[in-house]
Amino acid sequence: MFGFISRNIITGLITLLPVVLTLYLLYWLAMSAEALLGSLIQAILPHDWYWPGMGLITGLFVIFMTGLMMNAYLVQRLFAKGEQVLYHMPIVRSVYPAIRDFFDYFSPTTRKEFKQVVAVTLGDTGMQVIGFVTQPIPERLPASFRDDKSVLVYLPLSYMIGGYAVLIPRNAIRPLDMSVEEAMRFTLTAGMTGTGPDHPSHHNH
Repeated sequence: MFGFISRNIITGLITLLPVVLTLYLLYWLAMSAEALLGSLIQAILPHDWYWPGMGLITGLFVIFMTGLMMNAYLVQRLFAKGEQVLYHMPIVRSVYPAIRDFFDYFSPTTRKEFKQVVAVTLGDTGMQVIGFVTQPIPERLPASFRDDKSVLVYLPLSYMIGGYAVLIPRNAIRPLDMSVEEAMRFTLTAGMTGTGPDHPSHHNH
């Protein structure tokens, strides 16, 4: 009886915690933006002009404008120069690159670089790993690294943000019916979360 109760409690926690934590993170970000920017707005504007939620809207606008400006080459260069300062600061240089790489992993720009999700066969071992074809056109590769019968595949590492860009023969890969988002999530968690709604655990009942 106790095992039955504890098992269902654990199942309930596993089911609800991701939802609760995601909602709480969004709530925390919204409240933090409102508290920080709301106070700044109240200090600048007349008190009667301020209304609750203005800080959050301002924060979303600032984020949107930042993303818009990052499309400009000059802004990208200036941002890159600023990042170089962070990369040379004690302590910060140990933390910032890891955080930066983590968010770059999920950025729309990074996802666009992945053309196709594939399974890569490792020699005669029978083992397969998930990879992303990043460059299928040989002419776009360095001349000394070019092979007309191979494609460039990115092999991500689980839990560790990073991976390897490997030139792999075309006959050693096969396309997978997975979206880039599903494959990223699957490899990042080493498959422990499944691939989404079609995962067998959702059909046990």
